[in-house]
Amino acid sequence: MLDLVFTLLGLQFFGAINAQMLPKEIPKCNFGDSQCIVKSMNALIRKFPRGIPALGLKPIDVVDIKDSKFWDDDRVGAFWLKFFLYEQVNYGFENTTITKVNGFDENPTSSLIEIHGRIPSLIHKGSYFSEGRAWLVQMNSTGESFSDFQNFRFVLKLKVIMEYRNNKRYLKIYELNPFVNMDRWVFWLDNFFAENTDATIAINHVFNKHWVEFWNELEPQNLKIFAGVFRGIFEDVFAKISYDDMFLPVYKESEVND
Repeated sequence: MLDLVFTLLGLQFFGAINAQMLPKEIPKCNFGDSQCIVKSMNALIRKFPRGIPALGLKPIDVVDIKDSKFWDDDRVGAFWLKFFLYEQVNYGFENTTITKVNGFDENPTSSLIEIHGRIPSLIHKGSYFSEGRAWLVQMNSTGESFSDFQNFRFVLKLKVIMEYRNNKRYLKIYELNPFVNMDRWVFWLDNFFAENTDATIAINHVFNKHWVEFWNELEPQNLKIFAGVFRGIFEDVFAKISYDDMFLPVYKESEVND
């Protein structure tokens, strides 16, 4: 009986250790070594697009997104709109290239952490529900939505705090702000006018012709969604792998008393 207990404890112990170790294929870096960190991040993305559950790394080839409200006007006046997205997913994060990082020093709370990257094509798919009024026209539709953010560039600015567990330091995000840019936003809503296909095509052409104006109008809500997506990617990793285990140990010379 005691042998069984010790065996189970041993398995738990080694499982806990392995859960905190990065894969051998991913080189560890010194704190603050930005070039090395960029290489390691890109290696992790390329080799493990479907994630590593034991390390808290979620799949990035298909990323689920929480339901979102883009417009939620009160039902008053000649023009109002309610627009909701649900059952959303993103495709394309597996093709991310990290181009630059700042921070990740030995004390990460002393400076802002920045992660720069680009994605050739970030695809968003989901279902939508819209309801509204434009003068005498009443709108009520559901359908599929599609977006393609082409040559998508992002900068993530993170502020973190430290949590201490088992004499090790773990990062916790308390603020994450994304800044994004792109060459083109291709946007399409199926069935926007349920009984008029021509009107649906026409309104989608308007969206795509004036995509910059629509992006500027919707940017705050889009950035909120992107912040949630990026936070979800990082938070589980930070919770499972200690900050110290992500990097090479720091060797300090021992003081010698004469």
